Amino acid sequence: MSVLSTGTGALIAFQRALSTVSHNVANINTEGYSRQTVSFATRTPTDQGYGYVGNGTKITDISRVADQLAISRLLDSGGELSRLQQLSSLADRVDSLFSDTATSVSGLWSGFFDSASALSSNASSTAERQNVLDSANSLATRFKQLNGQLDSLSSEVNNGLIAATDEVNRLTQQIAKLNGQIGNNAASASSDLLDQRDRLISQLVGYTGGTAVTQDGGAINIFTPGGQALVVGTTASSLTTVADPYQPTRLQLALQTQGLNVAISDKAMGGQIGGLLEFRSSVLDPTQAELGRLAVGLATSFNDVHAQGVDLYGALGGDFFDLAAPGVAANPANTGSAALSASFGDLSALDGQNLLLKFDGSNWSASRTDTGASVALSGSGSADDPLVVNGVELVVSGSAAAGDRFLLQPTAGVAGSLSVAITDTSRIAAATAVKASATLSNIGTGAISDVQVTDASDPALLASASIEFIDATQYTIDGEGPYPYSAGQTISANGWSFTLDGAPAAGDSFSVGPTGAGSSDNGNAKLLAAVENLKAFNGGTVTLSGAVSGLTTAVGSAARAADYASEAQKIINDQAQATRDSISGVNLDEEAADMLRLQQAYQAASQLISTADTMFQTILSAVSR
Repeated sequence: MSVLSTGTGALIAFQRALSTVSHNVANINTEGYSRQTVSFATRTPTDQGYGYVGNGTKITDISRVADQLAISRLLDSGGELSRLQQLSSLADRVDSLFSDTATSVSGLWSGFFDSASALSSNASSTAERQNVLDSANSLATRFKQLNGQLDSLSSEVNNGLIAATDEVNRLTQQIAKLNGQIGNNAASASSDLLDQRDRLISQLVGYTGGTAVTQDGGAINIFTPGGQALVVGTTASSLTTVADPYQPTRLQLALQTQGLNVAISDKAMGGQIGGLLEFRSSVLDPTQAELGRLAVGLATSFNDVHAQGVDLYGALGGDFFDLAAPGVAANPANTGSAALSASFGDLSALDGQNLLLKFDGSNWSASRTDTGASVALSGSGSADDPLVVNGVELVVSGSAAAGDRFLLQPTAGVAGSLSVAITDTSRIAAATAVKASATLSNIGTGAISDVQVTDASDPALLASASIEFIDATQYTIDGEGPYPYSAGQTISANGWSFTLDGAPAAGDSFSVGPTGAGSSDNGNAKLLAAVENLKAFNGGTVTLSGAVSGLTTAVGSAARAADYASEAQKIINDQAQATRDSISGVNLDEEAADMLRLQQAYQAASQLISTADTMFQTILSAVSR
């Protein structure tokens, strides 16, 4: 009977070991599966008086082959890979918009200024004037299209956050439930249950980033990179999305705690959610703000030059482009009645950064929304002394209360409002507003050159004026003076200026008057064509066309940096996965060897049972005689 018992026990043990090997092979393609191994031990021997006789073998444990350090490393690298892949994917889409000739602004930008240059060669041509308007409308439409595409990406980020929070909440609840099922002794828990929990944790960290911390007893707690608890034991937290107080169309993340929504900083999340938030803050927002800054630079600079000329009706040029004012949003929690109206001021100081304006009860202050760094602000906020910050002027109406806050978005979304203000080709101010001429009876060699409008807002700009030289070194303007004169000196008054080539003589006179209707003069058209080369940005160091190229380059650089980081992280993650698989993965060769060994052991145990049966039958035969 002892032989039969020993053989039966061995047969059952080897059968179960073979089942474990089969389970391993069956799950070779199961994501997150950890190989299981069987541990054997001898049964308690029997004391026969003359010594202990063994009773065979038994299975003491079916264990999960896993290394927590390798799993933790894979979790960390997986969360970071998810973040970078999300960032790279979206950044590449923005790069495509600005680098593809079919969607970028640079081609139409060049076409518009080429049309202005062609107009300067034939200022009276209706065809050339129509070409300028058509090119301007195409350029304005492209600005709107690009701004609309960026708005669509912002909506995608919102939708991505909603979908991700739903998935995070599902995963946290399942992990908390598994923590409860596993209980306080992970060592005795089902290996498949532990694998299931690790798989869910990996998916969760892929959404949020963060860390997994094992408690005493085996429960695992999950925390975001910012330290917010997502799962603690059997308790799961809940993520939700809330509207930005300043921008209701933009969603933020919040943690639901005791019925309250606690806002989570964008920098406190990793994984796919962190990638979405980082894309919005580091790629989407700066790109949209810079696109708006280009629109402001184009409209402001072109309008300023256009105002210096006169159209075919003989009237001073009005605005060529229309553009919305900077956006200002009040915090809903403000207690005062103040409202802020903004307008563009010094273009060279405009940087497009979103700013948070605060009132402490007596003074206003400004800080950047992305870094919190203080920004210089001057003025009192009145119409005569507006608040001035980063090239934007703000007038405060009503009464601000201590603690009131406002979000200033100087250029974000402004590109979508760019439009052409005129439709009549004759309204294009291609001619210089004033013209100067020399009296035919002059005896000196003075010849007029470089007639310019220096102040189009001067009310006397179009008034006729007479310049008379008392002698070669003195002159009067409409009888006023005399004013000193030296060779090459600029003569100016009433918002215009000109210079003389040669030397005037005593009694010489010159006249300045308005350019009449229907003039074919191209003086202002030349200035309009040169607007793209004006150093309008960054304190007068960057031209408008340079800023266009700079935007394309900046977007491309951000996309490439994200791609490089993603590719590097993919290698790190692959290495972490390989390390984990080398420890926990199923190796078919190894499993085949185990199966063959166990099969032979099973067959040997079967022979033991057969032998025991033969012995038993022999005894029965002997007794029956």
